[in-house]
Amino acid sequence: MEAYGDFAGVYDELMDDTPYDQWAERLDSLIRKYGVSRPERDAEGARNVEGALDAERNLVVDLGCGTGTLAEIMYGMGYDMIGVDLSEAMLNIAMEKKERSGSEILYLLQDMRELELYSTVGTVYSVCDSLNYILEEDELLRVFALVNNYLFPGGIFIFDFNTDYKYREVIGNTTIAENREDCSFIWENYYDPEEGLNEYDLTVFVRQEGDSFRKFSEVHLQRGYTLEQMVSLLEKAGMALVEAVDAETGGLVTPESERIYIVAREQGKEFPAAWK
Repeated sequence: MEAYGDFAGVYDELMDDTPYDQWAERLDSLIRKYGVSRPERDAEGARNVEGALDAERNLVVDLGCGTGTLAEIMYGMGYDMIGVDLSEAMLNIAMEKKERSGSEILYLLQDMRELELYSTVGTVYSVCDSLNYILEEDELLRVFALVNNYLFPGGIFIFDFNTDYKYREVIGNTTIAENREDCSFIWENYYDPEEGLNEYDLTVFVRQEGDSFRKFSEVHLQRGYTLEQMVSLLEKAGMALVEAVDAETGGLVTPESERIYIVAREQGKEFPAAWK
């Protein structure tokens, strides 16, 4: 069954405590500190683009954008956004948000392993453990190589990932349940130490008319990675590590880090003469 099929319809409700605003602030801070992208619109909505090179380097891609909540916030901060996701159901909701907000976000229905953009972009980010859904190292290397291919010279790739430690020691073989008024769920985790995979068995109950509920289930698979694996794959893909921090503390990565934030930079492309 397709991950984020039926689940897409209740995703925003069940993720209503997700700190999207904090994520956007962190992304904006990292882009301004390390990147080449800048917001294309000022506070009054006027565009700051001077030419084609500006347009490309200021493009920001949300890889695994889901229902578009974070992309909408980043667009509101002035960034020229592209959202990419594999789930048509999630993108349908993102498009509904776009229609309501009047944003100009471009959404693409694509597998990140087959990423295809129409130009280079200044920044690519992928958060909320989207990359943990890539289960094989060779496929993750392909994703990194494609990202690097589409990055503007000196552009950056920002992403987070759940570590192997988190699946193995923290959430593996646990059950999470939440009972709400209109939507309840049971989230069962099973960690396979031999395969290094974590299986989420998700059962959701959604209130229909009256007191009846509709039940549906989905199975999600994720793989945990180590910082060493990620750095090695980034280097093989042609990128250089800029920063790696513990997502919770903002400090140094430790063996007990559960989620890690990474900033990597494209290297090797020639800067256009106008930017030298």
